[in-house]
Amino acid sequence: MSFVSAITAIATHPRNPGYGSAHHAFGKAGILPTTRFCYTVRLILLPQCCENEMKIGLFYGSTTCYTEIVAEKIQALIGADTLELNNIKQVPLSKMAEYDILILGLSTWDFGEIQEDWEAHWDDISQVNLQGKTIAIYGMGDQIGYAEWFIDAVGMLHEAIAPQQPIRIGFWPSEGYDFIASKALTEDGEYFCGLALDDENQYDLTDQRLNDWVSQILTEIAERL
Repeated sequence: MSFVSAITAIATHPRNPGYGSAHHAFGKAGILPTTRFCYTVRLILLPQCCENEMKIGLFYGSTTCYTEIVAEKIQALIGADTLELNNIKQVPLSKMAEYDILILGLSTWDFGEIQEDWEAHWDDISQVNLQGKTIAIYGMGDQIGYAEWFIDAVGMLHEAIAPQQPIRIGFWPSEGYDFIASKALTEDGEYFCGLALDDENQYDLTDQRLNDWVSQILTEIAERL
């Protein structure tokens, strides 16, 4: 059985357009919990990453620690031996060139503003060669307090890297959120161009969403190895 076939046998994409749900693949009772699904995919993914000498780099900017906490949770799910954390307040964006796969994390501030560390390096994004790299984005936002600008920064980052034609993964459904507008929405409005997390209003959903999303991007990465 090929690597992709093995992953598909575990579950199909949990979130991306045109695919089924990993949760549904195992039934409402959750025969295989998301965390175990993530771990199972990881066991298959790690040897492939090693064989192909692929590295995953997570770059984040965090003002109030929430984005950093999520970064650490993602590393715990995927494994510190596979994924390296990079705080862009301390690490230049040029280091992105060292990785084949990137996860980018940021938050949206006030009326659709970019987190300060990302803003300080915004002009550097176009200087990094991202063509052909696989990239997923996650963002923190407040869908009630700033309903007209919910995770706008995710959409802005998506647009900033688009000219370099990276391979984008990790799109996430907009269902289950209560907001007015977002620059992170796909054209049809059904998906965000990255994982949307709201610890202000939906903190109790964060870990499950994160587990599902990590399982999703591991599956998507696996299909491209």
